Amino acid sequence: MPGENLSRDEARERAALLSVEGYEVSLDLRSAVGGTDAGPRTFRSVTTIRFRSAEPGATTFADLIAPSVTAVSLNGRDLDPGAVFDGSRILLEDLAEDNELVVDAQCAYSRTGEGMHRFVDPEDGEVYLYTQYEPADSRRVFANFEQPDLKAPFRFEVRAPEGWVVWSNGVGEPADGVWKFAETKPISTYITAFVAGPYHYVTDSYERVLEDGTRLEIPLGAMCRKGLARHFDSDDVFLVTKQGLDFFHDNFDYPYPFGKYDQAFVPEYNLGAMENPGLVTFREEFIFRGRVTQASYERRANVILHEMAHMWFGDLVTMVWWDDLWLKESFADFMGTFSMVEATRFTNGWITFANNRKSWAYRADQLPSTHPITADIRDLEDAKLNFDGITYAKGASVLKQLVAYVGRDAFLEGARRYFKRHAYGNTQLGDLLSVLEETSGRDMATWSRSWLQTAGVNSLTPQVILSAEGRVTELAILQEAAESHPELRPHRVAVGLYRRSPDGAVERYARAEVDVEGPRTVVGELVGTEAPDLVLVNDDDLTYCKIRFDEGSLAALREGLGDITDPLARALCWSALWNLTRDALMPARDFIDLVLRFAGRETDIGVLQMLHAWANSALTHYAAPGWREEGGRLLAEGALRELRLTEPGSQHQLTWARFFAAVASGEADLQLLQGLLEGTAKIDGLEVDQELRWAFLEPLAAHGVADEGVIAAELARDDTASGKRHQVRCLAARPSAAVKAQAWASVVESDSLSNALVEATIAGFAQPSHRELTAPYASKYFEVIERVWGERSIQIGMDVVKGLFPSLQDSRETLEAADAWLAAHGAAAPALRRLVLEARDDLARALRGQACDVGTVG
Repeated sequence: MPGENLSRDEARERAALLSVEGYEVSLDLRSAVGGTDAGPRTFRSVTTIRFRSAEPGATTFADLIAPSVTAVSLNGRDLDPGAVFDGSRILLEDLAEDNELVVDAQCAYSRTGEGMHRFVDPEDGEVYLYTQYEPADSRRVFANFEQPDLKAPFRFEVRAPEGWVVWSNGVGEPADGVWKFAETKPISTYITAFVAGPYHYVTDSYERVLEDGTRLEIPLGAMCRKGLARHFDSDDVFLVTKQGLDFFHDNFDYPYPFGKYDQAFVPEYNLGAMENPGLVTFREEFIFRGRVTQASYERRANVILHEMAHMWFGDLVTMVWWDDLWLKESFADFMGTFSMVEATRFTNGWITFANNRKSWAYRADQLPSTHPITADIRDLEDAKLNFDGITYAKGASVLKQLVAYVGRDAFLEGARRYFKRHAYGNTQLGDLLSVLEETSGRDMATWSRSWLQTAGVNSLTPQVILSAEGRVTELAILQEAAESHPELRPHRVAVGLYRRSPDGAVERYARAEVDVEGPRTVVGELVGTEAPDLVLVNDDDLTYCKIRFDEGSLAALREGLGDITDPLARALCWSALWNLTRDALMPARDFIDLVLRFAGRETDIGVLQMLHAWANSALTHYAAPGWREEGGRLLAEGALRELRLTEPGSQHQLTWARFFAAVASGEADLQLLQGLLEGTAKIDGLEVDQELRWAFLEPLAAHGVADEGVIAAELARDDTASGKRHQVRCLAARPSAAVKAQAWASVVESDSLSNALVEATIAGFAQPSHRELTAPYASKYFEVIERVWGERSIQIGMDVVKGLFPSLQDSRETLEAADAWLAAHGAAAPALRRLVLEARDDLARALRGQACDVGTVG
């Protein structure tokens, strides 16, 4: 109902009226076990809120999303729940100066990953609970004032089933079946948390002597489902945790403020992780059931450190409203890589950032929904969608160059002053800029206007003029911007000149740093140098831009991309070539050819995995339809060739094996996958563990080689929660009209599937080789999405609207259907329209790419 979507104006009015002194929340979770699942399964939630009103006699509301409310009391007056509760808000009239609100409600367990999520492990029947609230789902668990600037201390108590352990933000102790937790510091509602159940729990501790001589001791804990305990490498989790705590204490000069530090790896989690102080939650896929590459461990370390940075940026100091979400997410994204490179074994993290993280930002910044890093967030639905590539990766990229702009020491000193000045408070853009101006002496307002308050990405292209003797007589950088976002920003860039050495390596021989201003900037320092084979603007990845190439440089890359010795430079070139492909400036088949020729020489495993993903996307979306079959054959042949040539048992071999499975389609390829599953075929050094078995089984199912019986047999081998997700995806991937109808109905017409199984079903349904089978659902999609958006939770609504958009029906007709829906549904929820508009833009981009690829024929 409309009351669920709190607006910024309503939040401002309530913040001006109220100040919250504290919460006491009592939950009874014994209903989580036993009984049946018929109807909504609920738990009792009793909340006492003490708060002050600046205007006695005023009217406001508290937030609560619950099936029913048993009793409401305001300042000792019993209110009629039926009169004051509308399903999402509790009307509070005639406030006193000092108020006490007591709400006794029946709240619902969730199967969507929002609020109090309840998961039943199919392996052993055990029940596990955890909460996830951001941006506004704590109101599904207890009554509150659900906005980030109404901070307060919380006291929680939980009655749980016998034998369970319960965790929350503070330290908890059980007494007579009730877990009582220490009062928290003043925090926002969305970062309160519970985890409850028979979790496997491991402990450690962190100790440090602070500068004043006091000893800081932080109890550490890590937990997962019992079924994953045998895979849980908690020692590595604790190692990265301690390294991160050392780094942040060394640099922030503000001791970790929240007591203990638990990290819970939980099932069916919608996000990567969430920074609840004292109880960080992660998706359990970060516990690796099979062999993975170093890139997976790096990704986990980055997320651990990202969430740890939030303890200061976000939890200690919190934005006033979601407009300034970047104040926590951009900083955490930047600090995650910054700390990882400086404090852990993952010293090449900036290569991953340049190649992987920034590609997310570049895509988001070219969508019609792009927005400044400091966004205009009108309501909670806007906020939910703004956890995007702009807020995270572009924001982090901009902060990376901010460090170069103001200097590392000034940046960190600004952070230290910011924490001390605003501890346990809420801030806006100006609060951070003011301390950075103090510490750096720089004009932060001008920098902010260019980088934080405008949208869009600039392109930088080198322009080289050579003398007859083969010397650079002029080198300039041309800056361009899209018509929709014409801002030309100031950039501090390094320009690298590369050439081939006698031994065949392509290496940098000259470099200059320059401030790019306006449409054309001359790089005088490089005049007179020998002619380069390759000019790389934004060498060392100092700024946020799309890199372009002059004709000579592009020709050099076509001949010798794999010969570039520096891994960061090579990663930047790959990223630039992918952007050219997405912008329809390079035919998809040319990009695929580069991958086939040079990816086998890529040393950085994270870059290699991105190349595989990009090549698959190029084939699926940007290649001319008439060339897809040949392109698929070439990719499969290339992947198999590299799989056989790569060092046996290496992480590169594992990566090529997964890519081969992703692109296999020919009879011989499928027979090989089947043989690897059955043990009748072998590739030296390749261990086919359970996770790899599922990776091989999905293409077999999608091409009709593995039927329901084969999939059932695989589930019997792996009768776990993870196995169930794989099974559901494989079942939906089968090439049958009846299968597609069943999958569609289970997601669109029913809410019986959990969030994880909705995601798995959609993934199986949308197979690139099944374009004809899924074609009938293109029109159905536009008929149902507004209803789905209105009936389902926002998370499930997002999954359906994004996942089922008919992008594989890549035709002008589908584009026109999307335009017709947008034209006819101007009054639809803005967040829903944004999702459709983004998917429509991706489709239009794909069609432009296909037209570019068609132009290469003949």
